[in-house]
Amino acid sequence: MQTKYILDEKDIPKKWYNILSEMPNKPHPPLHPGTIKPIGPEDLAPLFPMALIEQEVSLEKYIDIPEEVLNILTMWRPTPLYRAHRLEKAIGTKSKIYYKYEGTSPAGSHKPNTAVAQAYYNKKEGVKKLSTETGAGQWGSSLALAGSLFGLEVKVYMVKVSYEQKPYRRALMEAWGANVVPSPTTETQAGRSILEKDPNSQGSLGIAISEAVEVAAQNADTKYSLGSVLNHVLHHQTIIGEECIKQMQMTGDYPDVVIASAGGGSNFAGIAFPFLREKIAGKNIKIVAVEPTACPTLTKGEFSYDFGDTVGLTPLVKMYTLGHDFMPPGIHAGGLRYHGMAPIVSQLYHDSLIEALSLEQAKIFEGASIFAKNEGIIPAPESAHAVQGAIEEAKKADEEGKTKTILFNLSGHGHFDMSAYTQYFSGKLEDSTLSEIKLKESLSSLPVV
Repeated sequence: MQTKYILDEKDIPKKWYNILSEMPNKPHPPLHPGTIKPIGPEDLAPLFPMALIEQEVSLEKYIDIPEEVLNILTMWRPTPLYRAHRLEKAIGTKSKIYYKYEGTSPAGSHKPNTAVAQAYYNKKEGVKKLSTETGAGQWGSSLALAGSLFGLEVKVYMVKVSYEQKPYRRALMEAWGANVVPSPTTETQAGRSILEKDPNSQGSLGIAISEAVEVAAQNADTKYSLGSVLNHVLHHQTIIGEECIKQMQMTGDYPDVVIASAGGGSNFAGIAFPFLREKIAGKNIKIVAVEPTACPTLTKGEFSYDFGDTVGLTPLVKMYTLGHDFMPPGIHAGGLRYHGMAPIVSQLYHDSLIEALSLEQAKIFEGASIFAKNEGIIPAPESAHAVQGAIEEAKKADEEGKTKTILFNLSGHGHFDMSAYTQYFSGKLEDSTLSEIKLKESLSSLPVV
């Protein structure tokens, strides 16, 4: 009846795993929006330090984690793996449920795993400032933390609806020294162009990315930092799954199903990619990405070249997308309100190596409430998608008369999301499902490649 499985600090993985080295089909190359030809390192140099550009295109199976990064990661890593005995009892399942808990980081989520690495490489190359976007604020607070540890100035463009919904997440960023503004702003040409069309715009991750990219591109002392989607970001997160494999060995079990929420793909990649390595090698594992019905990128999006931002400043990437003009409703899972999915995750889904599931907002809070009452941890709305996905997988196994071992990534806590829980408990939380009409409209803006 052991509950926690905890590794020693010496067991922290010393390398990130690069799934590009083993994918049956590699993602399509990013294209320059002007020439529609594959981009080179020189095209990315204004935005990223060369070390991260090299990781972005690397086909090496493993990438060494710098000692300076490992030293900071020991502040919260290794993170615990839990057996959810009480949750299993509460839902009456015969299956075993495990969860990897990333909420033990100072920022309360998995995001510092890459924020620390990105800050390190930028500092090493003499960068003074970083600009970024954030939805729910987990990424913004993580980069603010990393910036404070490496002495970097951090400017955060926070999606306006989340800026208003989550004042304490904003305060956390400011406590770590970041400058946080609600996006869209009048500071950038991108922001002004959006506000001209819609003065009451609530913002989106695509818009906030446009603003942050513009600032980095126009200032020589500033680089851009992204918390998901890009290859190097996904590599950095694989420390989660690498730890998990060691911890599952401690349990004597092995997962039949691995589940994580998916917005841009970072926490999903973190736990899933090391297990996908084993699936590609022959293991029989079901791997599921769970997303909101309000922003169903994998389950309803189109596999196409599209911009990563709203205005069209980024390279074109082949991914599952709802269209760069897509304006998601202001659901509380702000980190899952992105129009596109990471190219690596998109290719894996296109090749049927992973599956996807979309869930309503009220349903995920129902699962989060059951989880909180039995396991004690209040999940972030984003993480609650994985919680409910695991519950549904367990119930499905029971209906089929099977006993499965289910592993999910609890990517962060919801201590700064209690207004969302208050709405749920008062019956005021509204569901939102993307209509076919709105989907068709947003996909009509896809660039012709």
